[in-house]
Parts: sequence; structure tokens; C-alpha cells
Amino acid sequence: MSQSEQNLVAGVDSSTQSVKLVIRNAITGELVRSGRASHPDGTEVNPTLWATALDQAIEAAGGISDVSAIAIGGQQHGMVALDSDGKVIRDALLWNDTRSAQAAKDLNHELGGDAETARKVGSVLVASFTASKLRWLADNEPENAKRVAAVALPHDWLSWQLQGGKDFEKLFTDRSDASGTGYFDPTTSHYRYEILSLALKHDSEIYLPKIIAPSAFGGTSLSGIPIAAGAGDNAGAALGLNAQPGDVIVSLGTSGTAFSVSNTPTHDAAGLVAGFADATGRYLPLVCTLNAARILDAACKILGKSHDEVAALALSANAGANGLTLLPYFEGERTPNRPAATGIFAGMNLNNSNPADIARAMIEGMLCGLVDAVGALESQGVAVNRILLIGGAAKNPAVAQIASSLFGREVLIPPAGEYVADGAARQAAWALSGNTDAPIWNFGEVEKVSAKASPDVFTNYQELRDRTADWN
Repeated sequence: MSQSEQNLVAGVDSSTQSVKLVIRNAITGELVRSGRASHPDGTEVNPTLWATALDQAIEAAGGISDVSAIAIGGQQHGMVALDSDGKVIRDALLWNDTRSAQAAKDLNHELGGDAETARKVGSVLVASFTASKLRWLADNEPENAKRVAAVALPHDWLSWQLQGGKDFEKLFTDRSDASGTGYFDPTTSHYRYEILSLALKHDSEIYLPKIIAPSAFGGTSLSGIPIAAGAGDNAGAALGLNAQPGDVIVSLGTSGTAFSVSNTPTHDAAGLVAGFADATGRYLPLVCTLNAARILDAACKILGKSHDEVAALALSANAGANGLTLLPYFEGERTPNRPAATGIFAGMNLNNSNPADIARAMIEGMLCGLVDAVGALESQGVAVNRILLIGGAAKNPAVAQIASSLFGREVLIPPAGEYVADGAARQAAWALSGNTDAPIWNFGEVEKVSAKASPDVFTNYQELRDRTADWN
């Protein structure tokens, strides 16, 4: 075996709930070892806890001293505000922190309205975006806002920490993660500093991470390991899956997302589809919901059952749960933009007040939000040739069957894996190779799942969604 075939690469997924690290063969993609560590709960977190968790994951994986390159994928949007000494000013506000909802509305208005905002940065701003959080900071913590000298996102802050975390010149990111800030134009691949200034309400020079090409290294760790550009989590997953135009990925993690690699950008004035960039130089139109895997957790808690038991109950019930419908806005909602919403059960009666129908309705409600999301992508001209289902909730035995019935088509289930971390590892291997294209890794056979279509379920969901639009 040649030296190049022995090269190992590391990929990191610093997600909302945990950090996962995979170490793979740079040529074959074979998994050599892995590690993980938990993140604290909450919608604001001290970023140093991410760095501590990454150190723990590295240790759990047996270290990275034999690794030839590393890349970090991470949760998008989170605001890491740094002072002139490179110190974190306050706990980072995460993507799922909705306190900046009004700030987002204000910025969209000041930028000329939703359509104009979408034209400038590919997306209508919602509470999740970094720009919205910076405006919240300016409105609610003006003294902290005045101290901001640099702004980073979770993935590029961790890449910076690997380099020592002192020199702003060493801060770097990629198009995919930058496209979720609200002050970056993915079409031109340039920051819009005027939006940053507008958000912070001052014109002081703010340092932003430089944009690194998808196949390039951005820096070197203190131990001498080259660090590739990294990516936002969804772009990392698309790269890990080697997604091509026409592939729609439905990811069921803490949040639910539906996204597709595209050769052309989108600018949805309705605000449903975010016009992000991907990790290859193309685009990643995406719809995000706040409520996915935690709906299944809630079902387990409500019913006092395990995930497998909830799945069995759901599959024992009829499609449509005998008229019981769930609007799953347990933590507010991002798409549609209802940050103050709560979950709603509708149609409950004595006949469907039983564990099986409740389990079915909760899984159907969670998935109907993603059926809605795929419809929004189609409305923007995104081709839907294949639907791939990934994420923690996709492992639930009932989810694939019910998803197929709601989408009215076959769904594909790739082998279980940490696709964000895998995408980061693939990116590191790409930069290491110096080749034009990323290496192709085969992670195994894709499972195909088909079930009888049940369009009435989604129709009932839409009726409930629309009927409650003015409730919050």
C-alpha cells in the first residue's frame, strides 16, 4: 500500500446536541475509528464548551496525531461575537433561539422588504440568521454590540480554535456556512458589509472570516494538521452523501430540513426557501423546520414508551390516525415563520384518544412539515428525482414507511452514518488530494421503501396549518 493510500482524514460534526468525529481512509473512505461527546442543552451556549467537547471526542477516537487533514462541519447561523482581544463577548445564540424574530422583521423592512432581502442575500431573514441575532444584540445589549470586533459561526470558530484562536487573520469559513449569516450573497460569493453594519447599528470595521474554496485548506492546527474549509451542517451532509442535482435530502435531526444541490441560485421572496450555497461551489436551496426528532422524543414521553414501541403503535394505526392531526410547532416554527407558535392536536375524539392514533398522528405531523418543505422547494423550480431520508429520527422503524405514504413515492434510506462528519472528512480528503473533484466513497447499499399513498393526511395537515395561521 502506497503512502497516499494510508493517509487518514478527520471529519467533525459540531451539531446542536453533540460533536461527532470520524476518521476515515482518504482514498477508500473506510471508517477507521470515531468519537463523540455531548453538548449542553439550550438555545445559547458558551462556545468554549464546543471546544471542550471536541477535545473529548478526539480523545474518545484515540487522538488525531496520525491524521493528514481535518475539516469541521457545524450547526449553521449561531452568533459567536468576539471582542478586539478575540474573547467571546457573550454566550452564542444558536439557530433555534427565536428571541430575534422581531429583529429579523425589522431588518427585512429596512433592507427594502422581503423580496429585496432575498435578492441581496438569497433568503428572507428569520430569527435563525446571524444578522437577526446581531440586531437583537444591538437592540437589547448595546454595550456588548459596541464591543464586537469580529463575528464567527460555530464551525469557523472551532477551526480557529484549532489554530490557537488569537489572530483574526486566521479566521476562515466557506460559502455554505457564510450563506446562512444574512450578510453574505451566495450568488457573488461576497459579504455584504452594509447589512452587517445595519444589523449592529454601527459602522465600525468588523472582521469576518475569509471565504476558502471548497477544496482548499484554510489553516494549520497547532499540531501541524492542515484544516480544510469546513461547511455548514446541511451542506456537509450533502457532500457526505455525494448528492447531485435532483436529489432532495430530508434530514430529521433536532431540526427538520429538506434541501437539494442545485446548479442555480434561488431567491424566494415568500421566505420559505433559504437560498444557501453548498460545499462544492454550487447552491443548496433549503427549507428548515424547528421540530423534528424532538417530536418523537415527546411522543415517547407522552406515551411512556420507547422509540421502537412508539413506532410499533404508529404502524398499528390507520393512516390519518382516525382523524387526529398534529401541528408539531412544539418549539415555535421557522417555516412557516411562526416563532411564538405552539403544538396543536386537532380532531381528537373518544375514538382516536388512544396510544396508537396519538403515536401515528405525532409521526405524521412531524413528517407533514417536511412534505410541505419539499413542496416549497418544487415551487422554486428544484427538481425532485429522488428523496433521501437521513438523520436520527430516520432510524425510527415507522418513519420511512409513513414518509413514503405522505410523499406518495419511494423514499431512499442510506446506510446509517454521521453524514455531516463524513462530508467534512470527504472535504479534507479532497483538499489533501489536490484533485478537481472530491473522492467518491461508497458507504453501502441504499434501502428503498415504498408504501401506499395517503394524500388525505397531508390535506388535513394543510387545513390545520392554514386555519391556525393567525393564532400567534
